[in-house]
Amino acid sequence: MSIRTSIDTFNIISLGRKIGRANSIIPRQMQWLLYRSALIIVDVIMIGTAFRLAYFLRFEVPFGFFDERAVIDLAYYQKLVFLSSSLWLLIFILNGLYIQQNLLGGTLEYSKIFRSSSVGFLLIVVAGFLQPNLLIARGWLLMTWAFTFLFASFGRFLLRRAVYALRRHGFFLTPAIIVGANQEGRWLAAQLLSWQISGLHLLGFVDKKEPVTAPLFHSLVCLGPVDQLGEIIERYQVGEVILASSAISTRDYLVEIFKKYGVSDKVNLRLSSGVYEIITTGLTVNEFAYVPLVNVNKVRLTESNVLLKLALDYFATIAGLILISPFLLLIAVLIRLSSPGPVIHKRRVMGLNGKKFFALKFRTMVLNGDEVMESHPELKEELARNHKLKHDPRVTQVGYFLRKYSLDELPQLFNVLKREMSLVGPRMISPEEVAMYKQFNMNLLTVLPGLTGLWQVSGRSDISYDERVRLDMYYIRNWSIWLDLQLLFQTIPAVLRGRGAY
Repeated sequence: MSIRTSIDTFNIISLGRKIGRANSIIPRQMQWLLYRSALIIVDVIMIGTAFRLAYFLRFEVPFGFFDERAVIDLAYYQKLVFLSSSLWLLIFILNGLYIQQNLLGGTLEYSKIFRSSSVGFLLIVVAGFLQPNLLIARGWLLMTWAFTFLFASFGRFLLRRAVYALRRHGFFLTPAIIVGANQEGRWLAAQLLSWQISGLHLLGFVDKKEPVTAPLFHSLVCLGPVDQLGEIIERYQVGEVILASSAISTRDYLVEIFKKYGVSDKVNLRLSSGVYEIITTGLTVNEFAYVPLVNVNKVRLTESNVLLKLALDYFATIAGLILISPFLLLIAVLIRLSSPGPVIHKRRVMGLNGKKFFALKFRTMVLNGDEVMESHPELKEELARNHKLKHDPRVTQVGYFLRKYSLDELPQLFNVLKREMSLVGPRMISPEEVAMYKQFNMNLLTVLPGLTGLWQVSGRSDISYDERVRLDMYYIRNWSIWLDLQLLFQTIPAVLRGRGAY
């Protein structure tokens, strides 16, 4: 057994002990009950604060452009705030914002909050039309809509960070097993093991083999054969059973598992698609002649999604270029003074649907880079293997600074305006790198490459190439406008830290 495997095994055992201690202090169901109670309290406080701040800004701050004839009686608005806050909370409940599977989901949770706030806003507008005696200042209502979304999201963001911290001590973790130790099952395990805040504590595999102590994948062992699934669930107090469908050859056995555990309130049963991570454009189920069939979507983003992403790209890019244009000029001057050659370097890369284009970057290398590399054969080999060099002798002093803080990539904002790139997306690659994506290369080019993305905020060049591929596939499969906004905000501190960039 390798040192790495021994460490992984120790960590999984240690975490298992922490979970046992945490559950002995507060049972798992009680943990979630306390969390939902905390959510309700935080939501009430945040919604009430949002309504009160909107009143303060609308009626107590002399902006000058509001209609001063509107009702400003505080007692009237206090009653209105109480009724509206109750309405908002009811909408949150109806939208599933206190159901466990919708919690701690990041962008999914934010989208539900936005939808709930919008529904509350529209209901009050409709009530104002139907009841003329209901006097509501439009400015107050608009600010209330925006503030309830922002404040409720911020409150849940803080609570989520608290839960992530508690998970390191064994709280809010559900023991999970994967049925099937084939390639698909191992892909599933790799994804779950790398996502430490998923809330699942992966115990191991259930396969056709007898229990073995030697790890099958990382620190995960086979806990027993599939015909002992029920005993394994009871013995290890399993809460999540994940079926790698391609590993189960017998349809009757699959049906039997669903009969036993599909409606159980103790175990949550999940079934992979059978083509895990290979198809990232999305799957939908449609019925034809009363037969449910899985349809593979041809593109990842629908027309409405494309318009949202387009609006975000153009709005943020144009605003950004206006603000940083003097800074771009300064960088161009420094490059010309530091070494002879053009300011802009053009790199031929792969774009949407395999269309090649030239990505613009500030030049960070000397012009005779090929000659320099010939004198460093070991670095040349590393470059061919990883497409990156941590200590590249071709990089100039100014270039090193630009790369450290990703400033060399700022000209790609013009690629965004040309719709060759997006602000957020998978990492752009050269034509030679396509083969390194193996079975995933069919999906990589279904969306525009990004100026930033999951790879940028997850370690940049310090992460392995396989990890970059996995992050790209995750982004494509889970795209939403909220994920783009989250990654844009996370990019700023990631770049300022300057780690992993070379």
